[in-house]
Amino acid sequence: MPSQPTVLLTGASGVVGSALLPQLPDCHTIALIHRNPVAGADEQLAGDLTAPRLGLDADAYQRLAARVDVIVHCAAITGFSMGPEATHALNEAGTRQMVQLAADAGAVFYHVSTAFVDRTDLTRAQLGQDHGDATARPEDYLDSKRAGEDVVRSSGVPSVIVRPSVVIGDAVTGQISAFQGMHGIIHGLLRGLLPLVPVPAASPIDFVPQDLVAATIAGLIREDRRDGEVWVTAGANALSTERLLQVVGDTADELGLAPTRPRMVGPEMVDRLIRPVFIANLHPRARRRFDDMLAMTALFAHGHVFPSSLGQGAGIPKAPSTGELEAALRASVTYMARTKGMVRDLPQPAFAGERVPA
Repeated sequence: MPSQPTVLLTGASGVVGSALLPQLPDCHTIALIHRNPVAGADEQLAGDLTAPRLGLDADAYQRLAARVDVIVHCAAITGFSMGPEATHALNEAGTRQMVQLAADAGAVFYHVSTAFVDRTDLTRAQLGQDHGDATARPEDYLDSKRAGEDVVRSSGVPSVIVRPSVVIGDAVTGQISAFQGMHGIIHGLLRGLLPLVPVPAASPIDFVPQDLVAATIAGLIREDRRDGEVWVTAGANALSTERLLQVVGDTADELGLAPTRPRMVGPEMVDRLIRPVFIANLHPRARRRFDDMLAMTALFAHGHVFPSSLGQGAGIPKAPSTGELEAALRASVTYMARTKGMVRDLPQPAFAGERVPA
């Protein structure tokens, strides 16, 4: 690989992509954008992941392929409510287009997937449980990410599949380009909208800061890793549900919010008693919010500890300690509360955690 490889990045404005760009000062970066420009890339190129040749004419496509040494494919639909067609169109078909470019360019392909492909058997749909009024369908997202991984594995191009768990904000500042995933649960907790959480107290809640994911990908590029699967997870250091709720609650109290702390209950009790007795008569919006939470938390309710690849390789960061994860969570909670206008005129917090080293 050249001393200053040219890296084509998709999803550069997203959570992982925006954190990755500052980690690649020794690379020439090209951000493939769809609509909105991004900051931090050396070049920007408008394209369409779902179109042949990315929507470029033949000459422009060939010029691009001749330049690219590395492709980092972060772009994906990560929400659970877009429906199977739209989700597969980007997460599977879009991956197919990028793999083709990697083949044409002779480039190494780094595909950002998700650790939760390992938990497809835990969705409510897979377990045969009622969706209720939920609009969230984790099974659509997970099916599309598994299909995307299959595209990569069958392509024959040198490739690494990167599997982060839940991605939260920057480990020190909590800053994130868009609130997603667990941030929705955190927001509900801060506002006192979740009187119960249908996850056992001891279940591991695996999350990692966005800068750790970015540092891992940057390390793989510098190491010139060309095959395998890399799990970017907290692994055995993941917080339990009980500890996560305590950290969120304590941070909220420090910010002066003092929301009611939720009760932890098993999902079986929810389906047998709470939904039919207490939830059925709520306003439709409240029922939908509750059922969406059920759909999302099902991936954690009986989840096992994820494997972790952190610390395995010269350029790969070590796994964060439980204390570092707690500090990162506090930073994300504080950033969300401030950004959402829930707290005002408070001094900026002194974050206890240190940035995860690259």
